[in-house]
Amino acid sequence: MNAELLIMFTLGCDRAYLYAHPERELTSDETHRYGEALAERAAGVPAQYITGHQEFWGLDLIVSPAVLIPRPETEHVVEAVLKLISRGGSKQSQEQDQKPRTGVPTPPGLRIVDAGTGSGAIALALAKELPTAEIHATDISHEALQVARANAARLDLTSRLEFHQEDLLTGLPPASFDFVVSNPPYVGESEEDSVQLEVRKFEPRNAVFAGPSGLEVIERLIPQAETVLRPGGWLVFEISGTIAEGARQRLSGWMDIDLINDLQGIARVAAARKASGS
Repeated sequence: MNAELLIMFTLGCDRAYLYAHPERELTSDETHRYGEALAERAAGVPAQYITGHQEFWGLDLIVSPAVLIPRPETEHVVEAVLKLISRGGSKQSQEQDQKPRTGVPTPPGLRIVDAGTGSGAIALALAKELPTAEIHATDISHEALQVARANAARLDLTSRLEFHQEDLLTGLPPASFDFVVSNPPYVGESEEDSVQLEVRKFEPRNAVFAGPSGLEVIERLIPQAETVLRPGGWLVFEISGTIAEGARQRLSGWMDIDLINDLQGIARVAAARKASGS
């Protein structure tokens, strides 16, 4: 699959063209560029950083070593938010099996913030599905925000998003959002040896590792989310099975706490609602 992706990148073509023209021979320049791409991949550089692209929620996103490569597992965060909205924010929405791709009714004045947006994947997916919602996105990294802004421009969504260079939710007004969403760093440093070498070597460390336990960023995110959420608002964030119970414990005092499994039965998303009277 990597070889196919790299040859498509070299030729500037899609898979359909590649399979429709098996007789196509590479020019000497294309052979050289393909060889360079293969050498980078052999050295462990992720194919997405070589091609500069990754698909997420049907969107073609620009990626660079300044941002975490969006992964299919993170789509579960988008799904959870859309299900909650489609059921008017009720917990029952999380029990639906169908993936709501289109036609989700958007409540008037809906405001969402994606904390630690990276490439902008979650924020852009939600902007695509919720055309009347007001979407904000934060990141502490100026370089990451440049990538996210470039993706918004390419997808003609710039007018739909507002970007903020902030550490998670600091600097945002209190009680102003209906949803806080995030794919925070949640890998513990004690788990480093179990993480793929190419992730450890090439992806931004502060987007992967949270600290010794893996819960350090989430411990800051939860109280900040409680501050910026309106009463009854939702916090939805990605987790792993390793920290699932720790995340649940740190949501003590929230309502409708739920851990949502991925297709392999592994806890992948935590969702909780701010008390209506707080």
